[in-house]
Amino acid sequence: MRFAFAGIDFLGDVFRVLLDRGWTPLKLFSRPCDDVYDFNTQTAAWARAARIPMQTTRIGPADLAGLNRMGCDALIVAGYPWLIKDWERFLPYGVNFHPSPLPEGRGPYPLFQAILDGRDGWGMTAHALAPSFDTGAIVAQRRFSLAPGETHDTLLAKCQMAAKSIAGDLADDLPGLWREASPQGKGSYWPRVNQAQRTLRWNEPVSEVLRTVRAFGSIEVFAQVSSTWIHVWEAAGWEERHGYQPGTLVHRHRRHLIVAARGGFVQLTGWHPQPRERRRPESRL
Repeated sequence: MRFAFAGIDFLGDVFRVLLDRGWTPLKLFSRPCDDVYDFNTQTAAWARAARIPMQTTRIGPADLAGLNRMGCDALIVAGYPWLIKDWERFLPYGVNFHPSPLPEGRGPYPLFQAILDGRDGWGMTAHALAPSFDTGAIVAQRRFSLAPGETHDTLLAKCQMAAKSIAGDLADDLPGLWREASPQGKGSYWPRVNQAQRTLRWNEPVSEVLRTVRAFGSIEVFAQVSSTWIHVWEAAGWEERHGYQPGTLVHRHRRHLIVAARGGFVQLTGWHPQPRERRRPESRL
């Protein structure tokens, strides 16, 4: 099957699976990346190896018409931020990969909220491209359990592995899956998390502080310690009665900080005074 891929490295393995399963690539649509949180280096390298063009501006009608002239069968979207409209006039198939068990968890990036909410299960969905984000008929889906100590990084890995499995299904029989696709019906939309949700609140129980750290993982959370704001990606903690004001720095050993929370203490073991985009790569070691 002849296809175009729209996405970045976040779910770039979908592109790789289709290539490995013998699909013929025609074009890569990507977007500018900051090389801190978002990357497209691997997908771009695969495109170069396949000798296909890469475009980092938004897909428009002229681009879809161009795919039609090339005999493109399918547009596969995974990690692409722009809504693609009116593709049906030009292509037989248009499929988007979304990291949630749709129809629940529509929205730009629901993984953080899944852990903040303490979900015990999650999923990855491939659905038909629709006039509004994440609402098209479900073509394929994988569901999986979440552990009590799930982190953003382990959840992301589970989603990526599920996406590769779904890509294999598409490679085997996209037409058949398309015919059997089921409408989503009523669902839920989860907006992008805000800075307050990404900030540690020391007056919360230790378990909730640690949940917030786990929900963002290597993306990091904000924390105020001794009037200084720092960026945290790793922590542990324990419950213990104490008389400290929540947020008090009660102990420090080298780079490990012990901060009082409600009903216990949190040990910050991975943190930095600067955000990731301002650091040199070696500064986190």
